[in-house]
Amino acid sequence: MSVSDVKIGRALLSVSDKSGLVEMGRALAGRGVELVSTGGTAKALREAGLDVRDVSDVTGFPEMMDGRVKTLHPMVHGGLLAVRDNPGHVASMDEHAIGAIDLVIVNLYPFEATVMRGAKRPEIIENIDIGGPSMVRSAAKNHQYVTIVTDPADYEALLGELDGNDGATSLDFRKKMAAKAFAATAAYDSMISQWFAFADQQQQFPDMLAFNGYRAAELRYGENPHQHAALYTPAGPHGHGIAQAEQLQGKELSYNNYNDADAALELCAEFAGGDPAVVIVKHANPCGVAQRGALLDAWEEALACDSVSAFGGVVAVNTELDGETAAAICKIFTEVVIAPSVSDEAREAFAKKKNLRLLVAGGMPDPRRGGLAVKPITGGLLVQSRDNGSIAEDSLKVVTERAPTERELKDCLFAWTVARHVKSNAIVYAKDGATAGIGAGQMNRRDSSRIAAMKAAEAAEKHGWPQPRTVGSAVASDAFFPFADGLLAAVEAGATAIIQPGGSIRDDEVIAAADKAGLAMVFTGMRHFRH
Repeated sequence: MSVSDVKIGRALLSVSDKSGLVEMGRALAGRGVELVSTGGTAKALREAGLDVRDVSDVTGFPEMMDGRVKTLHPMVHGGLLAVRDNPGHVASMDEHAIGAIDLVIVNLYPFEATVMRGAKRPEIIENIDIGGPSMVRSAAKNHQYVTIVTDPADYEALLGELDGNDGATSLDFRKKMAAKAFAATAAYDSMISQWFAFADQQQQFPDMLAFNGYRAAELRYGENPHQHAALYTPAGPHGHGIAQAEQLQGKELSYNNYNDADAALELCAEFAGGDPAVVIVKHANPCGVAQRGALLDAWEEALACDSVSAFGGVVAVNTELDGETAAAICKIFTEVVIAPSVSDEAREAFAKKKNLRLLVAGGMPDPRRGGLAVKPITGGLLVQSRDNGSIAEDSLKVVTERAPTERELKDCLFAWTVARHVKSNAIVYAKDGATAGIGAGQMNRRDSSRIAAMKAAEAAEKHGWPQPRTVGSAVASDAFFPFADGLLAAVEAGATAIIQPGGSIRDDEVIAAADKAGLAMVFTGMRHFRH
């Protein structure tokens, strides 16, 4: 046994999550450890036939105020915080008959679960643990002498320590558990502060903003091989997201896989509940989107938009993935496929592509959900509400002499839905429920228009079509046209209708250009920059 090892002679147990409790109690008692406990924890141990000393017996005071006060006492915290090789501390322990506590096993009141099941405010407040975090922090601070365990998943490791160190724990183990304990109390306090700020007081941007998350996976590397990366999931409800999706097959997901799959699922969610839709994403930008009566048709139309960029891309669908569509997807190299559900035939088809990652989301996220988006910058964080804005058909403003036809209007709305998920400056051509060309991430809108038209021309040449699909298409712009040049590029590509936010000081000039070309144009009054 090392000089830094601490023999476990006395343990204090007080847990809300009682999984593994009885087994742990038996294991400790079998090693001669005295068990001290509280309330329901003590009851569960006694019912299992174990000898347990009540905390009230240690403190000389009964639990009071409906259990709010039981461990907040010098007889407990003195036993946790005493520096055992400090003569003054030892003298104080002797003077007041304070016994050392070597091991603390504590997990906290289920605040998160109470909130998530819709409990009323008084019950939520009662599930804010006070004594538990105090004991956890005291034990963790004094990890030189005290072992703290806050997670039942660590019980096995604790017993392994005791078996390997003649009933003692090593300093390295205690340091590791202390770090985890402080993270647990920090996350717990973060959840409480967020509930008070957002749910209880309806604040959008509180004076202090606390974030917390649980590590779900450590990734091979980040955006580039020299970067490190991990996936964290926040506490609280999640819904159907990439981070919660089940991976059925394929290699480990990379940082870029997660990022692209998230972009694909977010856009595909816009079509949830409608006809089958397919979204193909490359480097976080859609390169093909289509909606059809059958999923295979949607796949073929989405792929036709830009089959070059689709190579090595990510595919999302809004309905159960069938075997025929899966077989078609397998014909090109695809990194990730995500669907709300996958048929047995589709699984069989994908099984032949061992490296392809197949994800089942179990459903689609709500594209109109609230929440905050966070972006780190040098020295701070930019925080904003999610871009969950939407437009209704009857809110569109026709600004040209000609109003769009029913078909043009439908294509405008489809193009607008896609454009909000394309990096700015975004231009999307769409025709008959499928993208005809996408221009993304350019420094000016004219170039985005031209690039999208160029891609459409290349697709026409590749497929042997008589003309690009931009002819007779609708065009969506994520922000207003500052000049008429971007619109004129769309005219050159054969577009007949435009949907854009409007609001430029040169709107009159742009409208005049549209009228001269015989275009129909509608304003949304809402911008969708995506940087």
